Amino acid sequence: MKKLLILAALSAVLFSCSSDRDQILKVYNWSDYIDESVLPEFEAWYKVQTGEDIKVVYQTFDVNETMLSKIEKGHEDYDVVCPSDYIIERMLNDGLLLPLDFASIPDSINYIELNKSPYIKGVFRSINPAIDANDYSVAYMWGTTGIIFNTDKVTPEEAGTWDVIRNPKFAGQILIKDAPRDVYGPVLIYLKQKELKEGTVTLEELMHDSSDASIAAVEAYLKQVKDGVLGWEADFGKDQMTKERGVISLNWSGDAVWAIEEAAEVGVSLDYIVPEEGSTVWFDGWVIPKYAKNIKAATYFIDFMCRPDIAIRNMDETGYVSANGAFEVLESQIDESLEPIDLTYFFGPDADSVRVDPVLYPDKAVIDRCALEHDWGKDTEKLLAMWSRVKGDNASSMTYVIIALAVVAIIVAVIFNNRSKKRRRKATRK
Repeated sequence: MKKLLILAALSAVLFSCSSDRDQILKVYNWSDYIDESVLPEFEAWYKVQTGEDIKVVYQTFDVNETMLSKIEKGHEDYDVVCPSDYIIERMLNDGLLLPLDFASIPDSINYIELNKSPYIKGVFRSINPAIDANDYSVAYMWGTTGIIFNTDKVTPEEAGTWDVIRNPKFAGQILIKDAPRDVYGPVLIYLKQKELKEGTVTLEELMHDSSDASIAAVEAYLKQVKDGVLGWEADFGKDQMTKERGVISLNWSGDAVWAIEEAAEVGVSLDYIVPEEGSTVWFDGWVIPKYAKNIKAATYFIDFMCRPDIAIRNMDETGYVSANGAFEVLESQIDESLEPIDLTYFFGPDADSVRVDPVLYPDKAVIDRCALEHDWGKDTEKLLAMWSRVKGDNASSMTYVIIALAVVAIIVAVIFNNRSKKRRRKATRK
């Protein structure tokens, strides 16, 4: 009898959890990557639209691979996640994504379709020629990879080439993202300038190039660069630039926006440029994983994130650029003090001369020399091994200088401490 009661209790708990799951939406996103006040607003909006209650359970991650591992193992039933471009590509290729059911959303509130940028739509279509990623994912934020530079110490001409990271003039003041994919692409573009100009290779082809020869060329170049590198950084580079500890930073446009604004407040002048040789674009996007339990609410959530006012708020909160193509989003960024640029590629023909920050939205001439990075699949291990060799083999001379200075500082501190102790002992004896 006792066993029956226990089983009945367990069944009741399981049934309760199962029946409540359609009222729970599990969202897994990057840290500091949303205006969290929109979450309760979504719950209220969802109630109005569907007549159903929903509770958002919001969790964050800091590394793409951490998120992916949980999805691959099927240990987590997240309904919506926000991976980066190459992870979306990998999940798509591995069958880990569910198609988005746009038809389930009434046309009047289908913000996904109403506000999709033609540029983003085309980029998504290029991810996998056999499977249109637009059917499985919706872009959230996007940007470019470029150079943040201190305008008092570095000229735009000097910062306008990727070779600035090898310029001995700035040795010991160069910060580089600890992101092998985002460094490999630009360096390879720089090294392949002759082929690009001759038309024997395209930017798109370079973004798929994981050949041993190209990896070796990039590795050799980076080993020349490393002597001048102040730090390989995951997130502290933008802060170091505001404090003038670095004058050059290979970084993302979103971090550049933050750094430029923060630096201005303390009297430091920074700017951002996409080097003339060309660069890479990146994006993060919303997807519904294979093991999601609340597909309906997930679809509505992604749609809600595409509502222009919500997109603007998330953009303002995070400092990153919304991938939303609504004209309301563009209008929110107009600054009449800036020079007009061509954003027809992103917002359509009416955006041929608009005054917005080119760090946020690159001019068409800039974006024409950029390409999307791609997932390397099994060859990713070769990229990571190369990166490990660059950072770990034969520590740079700057590293040795730093270590030597640290050792000297320790010795001086010990000597000073011993002398202080002797003085104190003598004083005590007196």
